[in-house]
Amino acid sequence: MDNKMDKQNSHKEHGDGSRESAYTCPMHPEVVSDKPGLCPECGMNLVPAQQKKHAHGTEDGFDKHRGHSTNIFKAKFWVSFLLSIPIVAYSDIAEELLRYRAPAFPGSAYLPFALASVVFFYGGWIFIASAYRELRAKLPGMMTLIALAISVAYIYSVAVVLFGARLSDGQGGGTLFWELATLITIMLLGHWLEMRAVSSAQSALKELSNLLPDQAEVVRGGKTEIVPLSELKKNDVVLVKPGGRIPADGIVKDGMSDVNESLATGESKPVPKKEGDAVIAGTTNGDGSLRVAVTKIGEETFLAGVMRLVAEAQSSKSRLQMLSDRAAFYLTIIAVVAGGVTLAAWLAVSDAAFAINRMVAVLVVACPHALGLAIPLVASISTTKAAKNGFLVKQRLALEAARGIDVILFDKTGTLTRGEFGLDRIVAETPGNEAEVLRYAASVNSHSEHPLAKAMTDEARKRSIQILEAKKFQRIPGKGVRAEVGGAEVLVGSVSLAKDRGAMLSGRVKSEADALARQGKTINVVIKNGDVLGAIALADVIREESREAIKALSEMGVKTAMITGDAEDVAKWVAEELKIDEYFAKVLPDQKSESVKLLQRKGKKVAMVGDGVNDAPALTQADLGIAIGAGTNVAIESAGIILVRNDPRDIPKIIRLSRLTYAKMIQNLFWATGYNVIAIPLAAGVLASRGVLLEPALAALLMSMSTVIVAVNAVLLRKKVL
Repeated sequence: MDNKMDKQNSHKEHGDGSRESAYTCPMHPEVVSDKPGLCPECGMNLVPAQQKKHAHGTEDGFDKHRGHSTNIFKAKFWVSFLLSIPIVAYSDIAEELLRYRAPAFPGSAYLPFALASVVFFYGGWIFIASAYRELRAKLPGMMTLIALAISVAYIYSVAVVLFGARLSDGQGGGTLFWELATLITIMLLGHWLEMRAVSSAQSALKELSNLLPDQAEVVRGGKTEIVPLSELKKNDVVLVKPGGRIPADGIVKDGMSDVNESLATGESKPVPKKEGDAVIAGTTNGDGSLRVAVTKIGEETFLAGVMRLVAEAQSSKSRLQMLSDRAAFYLTIIAVVAGGVTLAAWLAVSDAAFAINRMVAVLVVACPHALGLAIPLVASISTTKAAKNGFLVKQRLALEAARGIDVILFDKTGTLTRGEFGLDRIVAETPGNEAEVLRYAASVNSHSEHPLAKAMTDEARKRSIQILEAKKFQRIPGKGVRAEVGGAEVLVGSVSLAKDRGAMLSGRVKSEADALARQGKTINVVIKNGDVLGAIALADVIREESREAIKALSEMGVKTAMITGDAEDVAKWVAEELKIDEYFAKVLPDQKSESVKLLQRKGKKVAMVGDGVNDAPALTQADLGIAIGAGTNVAIESAGIILVRNDPRDIPKIIRLSRLTYAKMIQNLFWATGYNVIAIPLAAGVLASRGVLLEPALAALLMSMSTVIVAVNAVLLRKKVL
């Protein structure tokens, strides 16, 4: 895997040098991708570019050696800006507004023509070349309008100079050279500033790829050697020093440390790692030293999977983006038509210079560049923000759907609960003797591998209760266990085992045990020398994270529901504990989708949260499928959103991000289009009779500022806390 994301610009080539399904940027032809998406340089939509390579190494339609970057626009801006100063100084506008008349010298009348030509070909040609690519791809847009505007202004002005110039005043009256120069200069400035803002937003894949180190320290033959990441092989053992990046997915073979996985999984706290634990490529080692056996490399790694999902999400489109794409296309058509009508109308009542000036202003101010960036930039940042917060968006439509969800339907086991037994309560025959009850239960069960036994011994260790030596351990099939502890016979098992041994529960112990059993909890009775010491209730442990998640969703106005194959009593108890609004009990795996349909028939928008495997039909049926606990498996096909961590608290984050993303998109659509309602009529000259005109340079400034505002507004999404 190319760890520095040159993969994003990769493409397939046939033997004849042709590109298969290639896409390129109208402004940056060296950017080539095998998928539609956004240019990482400027954020523009990539356009189809199925070209063939000639023997001399160039391609039809563009020269790959033309380096385009933010710095190129910066350089072109400053050159054009400096040249525009004398152009304005020797134009009639300087005398009209500033009462300044530049000193004349032989040939000074042609100075604006000469300098404006330099500005046009040096600063403006990049727009014309990009417009050609837009038209060739049959996707006319911003560059087409700008190229049309500056070309008409330049050709007309040259025609005036060569064939009908009014040069008697020595200042080049009747031409549009100063308008042309300032227009190109401001367009270059706007694009330069915009690219700086966009490059800050368009960094999802670069940020992820930068998580990987360039090299790895491999232990071979008892010695360590530094090798490039590309030379790592499966089963290699790599040494990860304190503070270093883990180079590949693997298993810890030796050492202990805390690993910061926040950039990969969203987990804020360092995760303790010891021998046998899995580690993820790109995460940061803590203070300890680790030896890691490589299990996955290249495209198989977790990080590569994340990068693929981010790339797919960025190339997919939401409904708002598809709407903005159509709007940008129609705005281009409107601009061309409005420009033509404006030209014709003013030619009928005024001179050609004024008419062309008005048409140029209309074409420039209506450029749909901001509209083309309004949605993709927000979507790109939200995709990155999602990955950093522990969930991966496979489809933007899925994230967009999250804001409208009415009900979140959780699968119980492994989602709301841990899927493993834990001690719920101890009821001692003698109040205050709970520790003694647990001591004998854990001592007998220390020889057992049963999940219930493990839950009791783990709880005893957690409470620092001494586990006594157990002798003559015996398993009683289906009922419990027996052993001798401290010379006494101790039995731990079901209520039926107690009945068999004549040790009947009575009084408070019986009433409380019966109540706990009705909640679906498993009751184990502890008997010592024929006497009941007490009862222990065990149950599938409810995650504390689940309580926080349900509470957060409730505060957001989102209803919650639970689906489980457990009995009614168990389902009711869990639902009451978590304050879940509705539950479905005794549901078989293949019936889960029916529960989703039932909620949908009530007019609810449903999000299903499950493990992504046996919940696949329900995940697919739901309006939004969310796979939880994906771990290193990031390719679950049934879900639109995948949670990297097994943490239900990430569900409210999805809703918040969806709402924030939608709000930013609407704001950007307003900034991208709202000003056109006023700007286009002003540019066309509807208030010219009152002396109100929108000059081309000011029109370019408005259009550029709109684009920059859209980009900056999108970047502000990064600072929002989920």
